[in-house]
Amino acid sequence: MPAATAVGVGLDSAAVRNRMVQKLAAGGITSPAVLQAMATVERHRFVDSGLVNQAYEDTSLPIGLGQTISKPSVVARMCELLLSAESARAGGGLARVLEIGTGCGYQAAVLGQLAREVYTIERLRGLHDKARDNLRPFRLANVHLMLGDGMLGYAKGAPYAAIIAAAGGDAVPQEWCDQLAVGGRLVAPMALTGGQQVLLVIDKTPHGLKQSVLEPVHFVPLKSGIA
Repeated sequence: MPAATAVGVGLDSAAVRNRMVQKLAAGGITSPAVLQAMATVERHRFVDSGLVNQAYEDTSLPIGLGQTISKPSVVARMCELLLSAESARAGGGLARVLEIGTGCGYQAAVLGQLAREVYTIERLRGLHDKARDNLRPFRLANVHLMLGDGMLGYAKGAPYAAIIAAAGGDAVPQEWCDQLAVGGRLVAPMALTGGQQVLLVIDKTPHGLKQSVLEPVHFVPLKSGIA
């Protein structure tokens, strides 16, 4: 007689994700939509099999090609910042979002729960393919994956209500600011003089760009070209 399979234990268990979500809430994430999205997307499906036991810890993990999957707390924080933008509040949620740096696809899956449409661009072919495989079971018809140079943004989908970057440079490319809609918000890591990265928020108002510098973060460097 075959052994009975335990249902609802291990990494497939919603309880494991709910514990992560409780920690996010305790850490200051207040948006019900963000907490729900973090509870819905199974992070262990986006990490290598040898690291699945750490999938729900608040840590970044290697995903190959020198890249990482961001900490759950950082993904939740950046998504919450996008949702608190003027256009998102006025429109009852996020409309069209551009993500720079698909990586393994985890943040794109979370954004897919929060936005009407997500364009996500990755410059490394190996990661683009991996993200496509990772995202396939989720059947997110509103998430569009592109292989391309994220520093150029994606003009065809512009204007965007929100732009989010998963890599940090010394300056925010002008293309990103141009492709942001008025009332939209850009959230990206940026390196200050001395190399320290901080989270930068740019709001595009009718009168121009308004920048806010937030807490220190640690992201992979922003690079151009396709590899």
